[in-house]
Order: sequence, then C-alpha cells, then structure tokens
Amino acid sequence: MTDQLLSIAVLVLTLGLFMWDRLRYDVVALVALLASVLVGIVPSAKAFSGFGDQVVIIVGSALVVSKAISGSGTVERLLEPLFPRLTSTSRQLAVLVTAVAALSAFMKNIGALAIFIPIALQLARRTDTSPSRLMMPLAFASLIGGVMTLIGTSPNILVSRFREEAIGVPFQMFDFMPVGLGIAAVGAIFLTIGWRLVPERRPATAAQGQFTIQDYMTEVAFEPGSPMIGRTVGDLEALARGEVTVAAVIRDKGQKYIPGEHWRLLDEDVLVLEADPQVLKKLMTAARLTLAVRAKGVAEPWEELALIEAVVTPQSPLVGLTVQEFRLRSRFGVNLLAIGRSGRQFVAQLRQTALQMGDVILLQGPRHSMPVNLNNLGCLPLAYRNLGLDRPQRRDFSIPVLVVAMTLIAMGVVSVAVGFFAAALVLVVAKQLSLREAYEAIDWPIIVMLGALIPVSDAVQTTGASELIAGGLASLAGQMPGEGAVVMMLVAAMLLTPFLNNAATVLVMAPIAVSLARQLGFSPDPFLMAVAVGAACDFLTPIGHQCNTLVMGPGGYKFGDYWRLGLPLSIIVVVVGSVLLLTFWPLR
Repeated sequence: MTDQLLSIAVLVLTLGLFMWDRLRYDVVALVALLASVLVGIVPSAKAFSGFGDQVVIIVGSALVVSKAISGSGTVERLLEPLFPRLTSTSRQLAVLVTAVAALSAFMKNIGALAIFIPIALQLARRTDTSPSRLMMPLAFASLIGGVMTLIGTSPNILVSRFREEAIGVPFQMFDFMPVGLGIAAVGAIFLTIGWRLVPERRPATAAQGQFTIQDYMTEVAFEPGSPMIGRTVGDLEALARGEVTVAAVIRDKGQKYIPGEHWRLLDEDVLVLEADPQVLKKLMTAARLTLAVRAKGVAEPWEELALIEAVVTPQSPLVGLTVQEFRLRSRFGVNLLAIGRSGRQFVAQLRQTALQMGDVILLQGPRHSMPVNLNNLGCLPLAYRNLGLDRPQRRDFSIPVLVVAMTLIAMGVVSVAVGFFAAALVLVVAKQLSLREAYEAIDWPIIVMLGALIPVSDAVQTTGASELIAGGLASLAGQMPGEGAVVMMLVAAMLLTPFLNNAATVLVMAPIAVSLARQLGFSPDPFLMAVAVGAACDFLTPIGHQCNTLVMGPGGYKFGDYWRLGLPLSIIVVVVGSVLLLTFWPLR
C-alpha cells in the first residue's frame, strides 16, 4: 500500500508541475524520474531503461523521415497546378485540410504542417485572404490526420506499447485507420465550412505586407570629427539605448558586411541603420552622422543580403531569450529587424524583447547562409520560396523509402521500430538529408521526456497504483454502461492534454485505462483507443500541442481564439470517435 501511495504522490507531483508550467516538460519528466528513484518505486537499475524503449526509437526515426520528406519539395510540386483554381477560402481549405490530414497519417503531424504553412500563406497573399482563416484549420487537420496510423502521432505509438504489455500483441500500423479515418473525414468537412468561426486577424507578417521594415532603413555616414569614429558598433548602438541596429556596414569599395558588436567604425564607413525615424534623428545629432550619398557605380547594399520572415518553433534555442542574450548577430551574422506577435509588430527595443514560441520574426543576413542559419535557429521560413532559399535540386526518393518501410511493416516482415530506423538510416546514407540535419530533426526534449517518464509510468502499474485509481473510477463507471466508461476515458484524456504534453497524457492515462478495463471485465482495446484519440486531439489552446503553437504567430491568434473553432470540433471528435470506437473495438 505504501508503494501505491508513493506512486500516486509522484503522479500528482508530476501533474502539478506540468500544469504549473514554470518548468519545461522534459525537466518535469526528469524530476519525476529522480523522485521515483529516491522514494524507491523505480529501481536504480531500471531508472534509465526508458531511453532504450522501442517507442523512443520509433519517435526519433519518424522525425528524421518527416524531415527528409518536408525538405524534398515533392508535396509543393504536386499541389502547384491546383493553385490557380483555389480562389475562395472554402476551396483553399478543402484542398489544404485534406492534403495535410492525409500526409499527417504517414509522417509526424508537425512535419506535415510545416510543409503546408508556406503554401497556405502564398494562397492567402494571392487571394487577399487573412491567414487566420487558414492557419488554425490547417493545424487542427494535422492533428486529426495523425490519428489514422500508428506513426502519425506519439499517442498512438505509446498506446501500442501498453497494449503489448496488456495482452502481448501491439497495435499494428493500420489498426487505427477505421476510427481515425472516420474522425478525419468528418473533422475535415467541418473545418472546410467552420472556418468562419475563426476571428479574422491581420498578423504582422511580411507575407501580408505588414512588416514595412524598409521604412526604417537609413544609410548614414560620419561627419568629420564624429565621436563614434574609432569606436565600436556596440558603442553606437548603446548610445541609442538599444533602439538602433547597425544592420550592415558598407566599406572596401561597396562590400557589404554584417558587423559584430566589436567591429571598429572607420571614418569612410557607410552604415545601414534600422531604427524608428524619431530615434534615428536623435542619434544622428548625438553621433554627428549625416545621410549618406552613394557614389555612382557602388553596388546596391541589399543585392547579396536576404530578408526572410520565419516563425519561432517550440524547439528553437531562441525561445525565452533576447537577441542580446543569445548573441544572434555575433554568432550567426544575422540581424533581427522586427518581431510579430498576436497581430502586433515590434521594431524598437528588439534587443530587450524575449522571443516566444510562435513569434514571427524578420531576419536579414547573407543570402547563401540563410538556410543553414534558419535550421540552426530552429525557425521555420514562411517566405522560403519567394526568397530563393531552396536547397539545390536533387533526385528525391524519401517518399518511396517511406512507402517501402510501411509496406514491410504492414506485412510483418520487420517491426515498426526496425522499419522506421532503417528508413531513416537509408535516407541519411543516400544523402537525402545530412547527418547534421538528421540529428537536428529529432525533438530531443520529447525524447528525454519519453525516456524519463516510461519508467515512472511502469511504476504506476507495477506498484498497483493504477489498479487503485482504476478502482475509484470503476465505482463511478459502475453507475453507467460500459460504453459510458469508454467515453469517460476519451473525454478525460482530451481535457488533460492541454495541460500536459500529449505523450505525457498517454503515459499517465494508459495504465489507468488498462486497469479500469480489467476491473470492469472488458477488453482494454477500446479504452486504450479512447486515450489515444483524446490525447491526440487538443483543439482548445495554443500550448497543448506543438502544431497549435506553430500557427499562432502566422495566424496572429490570441490565446482565447482557439476554443471558438476547437470546442465544436472537440464535441464532434467525442461523438464520432465514441461511436466508431465501440463499433470497431467492442467491449468484449
């Protein structure tokens, strides 16, 4: 009994830390693991066994395969002939929602969404449609599409593991299809017509002409005797209290450079400054600067530099830091020129503004190195194709490799873990993506969270804590038919997911679902399926799933916008999902 209570205490502590949201989810998982070891419910010898679990291999390998597919450009080329016909929002969403849902079934849903965000922004710009009408339905479509197969979303992979522990046989690749396909089909129809529930926002994005950063670019030169001659770029920016950015220095007969803060300023330099006109006027007086007049024949200063708009992803190292703290310019040779957040834009005090997930940022730097820099910064380019940043064309066979892997898995020739590990390795060896890109494609915080929480989840089962909790739920479920217990698990998982990571929700709820099914004398299958569907379908907040976070900046959404479309979609998932679950996965 003591171990059961300790397990429940650790579980409550973990849930509390997740909901407190002051620590990142992987750190919370590590705290839970350490606490479990210290109180003795997880043996020291098994503390790190979760990192060797097949689930970790499957998730990591699927992310690598998704990265290769998203970088291939195949999807964009297939859809391009349809663009001229997509003249209305409903037509655009009919194609985009169907495509992203279908693709999410066969690669990680966040990877599928990343492919379609730039496409949707191009369509919005061509038809003068607010991106807010497209972004949220697109994110929700990626979530419901992921429910259709084993590898579409992490909850499916995890519940397959729990089924194997419960009855000795895991869920197979397409076992989720009967339920997932029905949810995806009805959900897609609703999103195609329900987009009118989304508030119309005009986000501060370059794609929509709102980042008018060129209005703040000015070329200046030094007057004779300027006190800034011989001083550094950092000194000049400090004189303006961080409200001015030296975007470039032109010297050496017209050569353009992105300067570091330590660069010494020379009397013949021409500086390209980014600043509000009023701030610039004060600086020019204090530093004795004058507007520059370029000599005839000097190259235009922006011809080799690129302006690119990108969204800060949840995995970006920029999250929570200012560009000054991150040393963006000195480390990467890139300037931050503007930030867009929830429909507002910032062009002043950028050095003191901490970046957040979902921010749309405008970066300026050397054109040839921008793709690598964006990858290193964990930022998704939103104007990628317009700026000519595509990687060199090469023959792509990432999709055929995925098809072969899934065929072998479906035929039972190889396990899911081996199949996707082999596919990822083939793509790296064949140079469909570099080894560095493969490592960067892996969502390491998710991997750490899974590896740390799997032993904790196992302890909830081995100590009997899941049986104890399930006993309480069984007394409640005893007042309702067995079908009601399945619906209860689905709703509980759906309500818990906004506060936890979806994978963490499964690790908490799945052992309880199995125990509840046993105590009620039912098959665990419908209960596990209910947990998988509920954990995968978070439509109420921008923070419960990465896909929702990713569209927050491009769509210009506020926190409270999500429930307007998400609540009716959640009700649809509960109703349709419950009927399909009990039809294809009977209680007995």
